[in-house]
Amino acid sequence: MSSMKCLQSAIIAIAIVVTVLSETVTAQDVPPPSEKKITYSPYPEQTFPNRVYFGDTHLHTGYSTDAGMVGCILTPEDALRVSRGEEITSSHGLPVKLPRPLDFVVITDHAENLGLSPAIAESNADLLSNAWGKKIHDLVKLGTVDGQRMAFDMWVEAMMMDRKDPLKKFPEMGRTFWKRSTAAAEKYNEPGLFTAFIGFEWTSAPDGNNLHRNVIFRGGKDKADQIIPISAYDTDDPEKLWEWMADYERKTGGQLMAIAHNGNISNGLMFDDVTLTSKKPLDRDYAERRMRWEPLYEVTQIKGDGEAHPALSPNDEFADFETWDEATFGPVSTTPDMLPREYARSAYKRGLAYEQKLGVNPFKFGMIGSTDSHTGLPTTQEDSFFGKVSLLEPSADPIRFEEVIIGRTNPDPTKKIRAWRTSASGLAAVWSRENTREAIWDAMARKEVYATSGTRLKVRVFAGWDFEASDLDRSDFAEHGYDNGVPMGGDLSSAPRGKAPSFLVRAVKDPDGADLDRVQIIKGWLGADGETHEQIYDLAVSDGRRIGADGRCRKSVGNTVNAEEATYSNSIGDPYLEAFWQDPDFEANQRAFYYVRVIEIPTPRWTTFDAKVFGVELPEGAPVSIQERAYTSPIWYTPDN
Repeated sequence: MSSMKCLQSAIIAIAIVVTVLSETVTAQDVPPPSEKKITYSPYPEQTFPNRVYFGDTHLHTGYSTDAGMVGCILTPEDALRVSRGEEITSSHGLPVKLPRPLDFVVITDHAENLGLSPAIAESNADLLSNAWGKKIHDLVKLGTVDGQRMAFDMWVEAMMMDRKDPLKKFPEMGRTFWKRSTAAAEKYNEPGLFTAFIGFEWTSAPDGNNLHRNVIFRGGKDKADQIIPISAYDTDDPEKLWEWMADYERKTGGQLMAIAHNGNISNGLMFDDVTLTSKKPLDRDYAERRMRWEPLYEVTQIKGDGEAHPALSPNDEFADFETWDEATFGPVSTTPDMLPREYARSAYKRGLAYEQKLGVNPFKFGMIGSTDSHTGLPTTQEDSFFGKVSLLEPSADPIRFEEVIIGRTNPDPTKKIRAWRTSASGLAAVWSRENTREAIWDAMARKEVYATSGTRLKVRVFAGWDFEASDLDRSDFAEHGYDNGVPMGGDLSSAPRGKAPSFLVRAVKDPDGADLDRVQIIKGWLGADGETHEQIYDLAVSDGRRIGADGRCRKSVGNTVNAEEATYSNSIGDPYLEAFWQDPDFEANQRAFYYVRVIEIPTPRWTTFDAKVFGVELPEGAPVSIQERAYTSPIWYTPDN
């Protein structure tokens, strides 16, 4: 599992990382802490977040029924070991070792019948004492494809259609596997070296529309073991999830946050204008509770990208990226009127209007990426992607491309999303002082995070009223940024007379990856007419190209991808881009948000690597190349009025 490297660019990028971002020590270089040590930062004299950590907040193992029933036999312990950098064996017998370990991970197995697959394998006594449990157990134990399929269909019918827990009277089975999962997290959590969070996925899917949330615990096993995770059998209403989270905090003294799944298969429900159950228009109380419990949004993952949609942002040539907009888990296809309530940029714009009306923005979330891998393997590089589920691990089998992932129940064959459409995405990047549960969780809560599509490029942004272009060259760049402005996820308000917000942005390529094409700011604002607007500004572009008077560079960076060989060249693009930018169209009385998007040069997509390695044809419609990217959490501006 090796990634392609261009040695010269990598050396340049590493040098820049060392001198510019002061991140010379990786999480794996930090020595194990002593028992008496109370700080885990390699720079204890600094008080600001000075490190970026990459992780996955959405990883499934065989404890998730929709993973275990389709071939995943890996446990939470296996997933934690491979995430830390150990070599393990995949469910289908392939050796797996990540090119670079993660800094943190959250095992988020589905709460619904947690541990059903290993319980079947172990012939769990609680399972066998239940008629439904014995039947599904016996089907799997037949050892046939038909038996496995029938068992999985039984579970899908209970979970997605009947929505009644067939094992409700046997909570001890779920508790058993929950405690095993929390025990694995405790075993592999090493403050300062590697963070293993406790978590689970609440899998709400009313009428097949995806409203999933990943629930992340700040604390440890002692608190988490006092509960059994809430499931979609209990409720499919996010407001009920928030009530459960509040009850947990009152009961245990612990802390929780929920991260919403990307909404591009929610059929307009993820950012709806009404509440799910009562269908009441969103009010201030709803907005406050949503932002209290859901500070982050998973904008990119295996099931496509949810930043923007070409129909909603027709002037954005980068909006059509890994787009999934045809199908859901249910029988109803997505329609154009649903799209504004599914994508992050549109939600950000609508949130400004809600804030004007309610005094609170219900969609003021930060952005991260994660995998949603159901293989127990957080593989995000295009040249080493192990697929959505273990059934689709790397091979020449046509199922690797052709298996229907989403839309199985849709009667329209054109609305089915096949396996070649899955994305080798993504990662959560967190700015923090320490690699610990508490520090990373707190950084996520304050939204000082960004999403990547799987690359480990580094990006930093500060906004304030008095920054100057010369601040880009300061040796104390980050400290100066914190002292005189706000980072990604922050807020500006009350513009001084005659001043517009100014931004300092730095981006450094992934040392093992592609050069950078450009750095952009996406601005959204609420006009005096009550309408929302958006504008894209290119801040810095590579290869000496020019940015026009309209703030855009229309010239492409080019494309060096060789499809037959699945290679590319870093002969185009730049390893490092930076910019000072001041909003030329700022109006002090208009609410606005700004986030940074960094685009890499084109590189081969995972399907292109598969075609080369296994000697198979690319599926019709599959792009040969993609442009990996990162999205920062916004910085919001609020006027006095």
